[in-house]
Amino acid sequence: MPVPVPRQRAIPAVECGQAQAAPAVGGPSKEEAPRTDDRNDHRDEAKSPTVGDDAASGDRVPHGVSAAAHTNLTLLLIEDDPTAAPIVPGLLDSAGKPIRVRTARNLTEAGRLLTDDVHCILLDLALPAPGRTADDDELAVLRHVLELAPRHAVLALTASGDAERGAQAVRVGAQDYLFRDELDGRLLSRAIRYAVERKRSDTAERRLAEGKLRAQENARLERGLLPTPLLEGSPLRFAARYRPGRSRALLGGDFYDTVRTPDGTVHAMIGDVCGHGPDEAALGVELRIAWRALTLAGLCGDELLNTLQQVLEHERDDDEIFATLCTVDIAPDGRRAGLCLAGHPAPLIARPDRPARLLPYDNNGPALGLLPGARWPRMQVELGAQWSLMLYTDGLIEGRVGEGRERLGQDGMVEMIRRQLASGLQGEDLLRAAVNEVRELNGGELTDDVAVVLLDRVP
Repeated sequence: MPVPVPRQRAIPAVECGQAQAAPAVGGPSKEEAPRTDDRNDHRDEAKSPTVGDDAASGDRVPHGVSAAAHTNLTLLLIEDDPTAAPIVPGLLDSAGKPIRVRTARNLTEAGRLLTDDVHCILLDLALPAPGRTADDDELAVLRHVLELAPRHAVLALTASGDAERGAQAVRVGAQDYLFRDELDGRLLSRAIRYAVERKRSDTAERRLAEGKLRAQENARLERGLLPTPLLEGSPLRFAARYRPGRSRALLGGDFYDTVRTPDGTVHAMIGDVCGHGPDEAALGVELRIAWRALTLAGLCGDELLNTLQQVLEHERDDDEIFATLCTVDIAPDGRRAGLCLAGHPAPLIARPDRPARLLPYDNNGPALGLLPGARWPRMQVELGAQWSLMLYTDGLIEGRVGEGRERLGQDGMVEMIRRQLASGLQGEDLLRAAVNEVRELNGGELTDDVAVVLLDRVP
């Protein structure tokens, strides 16, 4: 925020032509307040506009305007000497409606009057802050109010000629500063509207910056979920597809990885942390990195999954969090593989000489994090000379088929893949078509995340 140059008279930007007068605005945390019916807009308008006190509410409103009548703006004046309050008659918002004024003699009373319908605070900088002495920070009262009301616009009120203190108040967080003995109704009305709009602009800018930071953090998490496969030297072809469920732009709990160890074995993995969002994504990234490190260190099968379960148990925030996992280690000759399933659906294998089918899943062990001391048997499966092996998460099979309650399921997925393979699709094209068709069958975005990995061996 630029620092204002000390000036002889505090003039809001709207008065200098730097901004247009603000339209009617709502509270700092709610939708714009409803407008009063036109029949009440000019009620008793011929009566005197002098200022009076509403003893019941603490508001100061022009005489002749009902205390129950709604105004578009509400000002909270924090001033320890109400008789010296710099409020003048004729405070109007941009729609010509009176600006309601509440007065507080101290910060304790201000905290009681600071409700969501207050739009702006006019603070006397000479007001003592609680627990402060004259030798303390001269802006202590302002800092206290900014902590008390972080979402409200604040105008600092200071003595004429003390422009430097006013400028410091803006640097600390006030939207503008005003000189006590130079106020008039027109200046104060515009200053209030300007402060409210400037606060809105500052809040929107801050939220935009926070959104960009979250997007950057999400992108880093997504890169962790979607790694670059380490397959240098392997004849296998690799393809993958990842799609978060609806209302999650980047992240989900699905993760996968593929690496080739020095002995020529290709290891592939796909997993799913229960739940959705950045917390589950972060846990998925941790499990994926742990899997890669343990695999490169030579672990596989039950020993690897047991260690991953320990990682999950130490890193999860809730004891009910679990993760399903499918690991495959393909022998260097590419003709056979070891398969371990931890509560995860079995991979699909397709070969030229027979229809696509699911690999055996009779020895499927429990998901990670459910049973302490669980075991995960490693099954040996024959792949053959030429094949395509597809690993996937349950988001691919749990989508609905049409408007009924029927789900695609594993059988429906197998039939779909058989048909797409028969049409000549393979690699990235096959995965793209599969995910798109599942989405179409569901009638829109899937509620669960989808991750699919495809490994092909073509002699």
